[in-house]
Amino acid sequence: MPIAEQLDRLARFEPVPYPVVSLYLNTQSNERGRDQFQTFVRQEFKARSRTYPPGSPERQSLDKDLERIASFLENDLQPSANGVAVFACSAGEMFETVQLTAPIERHWLYISDTPHLYPLARIDSKHPRYAAVVADTNSARIMVFATGELESQREVNGEKTRRSSQGGWSQARFQRHIENYHLQHVKEVIDALERIVQLEGITQIVTAGDEVILPLLREQMPRHLADKLVDHVKLDAKAPLEDVLSATVEAMGRQNERTDREKVDAAIGAYRAGGLGVVGPEETLEALVRGQVDELLLAANVGALRNVSARVKQATANDSTLVEPAVETAAGGEAAQTDPRVVRLADEFVTRAKQTGARITFIEDASLLQSSGGVAALLRFRIR
Repeated sequence: MPIAEQLDRLARFEPVPYPVVSLYLNTQSNERGRDQFQTFVRQEFKARSRTYPPGSPERQSLDKDLERIASFLENDLQPSANGVAVFACSAGEMFETVQLTAPIERHWLYISDTPHLYPLARIDSKHPRYAAVVADTNSARIMVFATGELESQREVNGEKTRRSSQGGWSQARFQRHIENYHLQHVKEVIDALERIVQLEGITQIVTAGDEVILPLLREQMPRHLADKLVDHVKLDAKAPLEDVLSATVEAMGRQNERTDREKVDAAIGAYRAGGLGVVGPEETLEALVRGQVDELLLAANVGALRNVSARVKQATANDSTLVEPAVETAAGGEAAQTDPRVVRLADEFVTRAKQTGARITFIEDASLLQSSGGVAALLRFRIR
């Protein structure tokens, strides 16, 4: 299931008076091929369990969760997974797992009364779904990637052409013949790409190939597809999947750097002009509660967020999970190094955005949002 769909479902989980476990693990093996997360899991689970009285309903629910999580990690963790997220609440009848090819940078264990979604939303934003077209003049692969792995692939093969004219053809006539074949192949590739884009809702495309095919793709691509182009990458059409993924991920990263600054500048500029933009935790949270936000811009480092004022907490208390949690927050890993109120605020932003259909973009360069308390937004409408 796509991460976006799991995020939508987890965001609808209502707070409960029982522990809700959110566990994020980097499951990459070390240089000796061994897992590096088991020690963290044992130590942090043991420490968190001690915070609940033995025999209490909360402790019983948590013990069941930890037992099921241990069984999952032992028996169901895929060898290809570089990261895993687990959300569990036995009393709330929830057990969700997400296995990822894209690595999770650090271990997190977070226990509260709602799922901790900030890291998962960040992965979804950092590794969006996109299509890569790898082609030459007689073959093409159209691949859809998401969260660092191949989701689907379609091949388009044209007619192979000879390198030289035969049978008395003039060189000019032969060259036109070749060019027609190339052009027909490119049109077939674009037709296939268009169907994939429509069916799978692709919003970003990377093309890869040599100096012959790339200009043809640019020339023949209709405007509505050209507007989705991120970059053109020089790459052999027969390049292995790993090389295609590496080259296109780099292209997507360069695109993100450009668009991050553009989006932040647009939000700040619109805010200054009294238009469709807000900056700062207080204003952004209020806009989320009212359903105004079209795209939420969040600092990728949760520690860069500034907490909201008591005024905003009180104003949103009747319609927000930002009130004091029913279960005391306990965190391990990176989450333990950050003010738990800020971590909870980060989840509030993500949950509100998912509940109201707002897009979420994580800004990797913390300096872009430093003066805005780590958050800003582009709005759908403004209330006068």
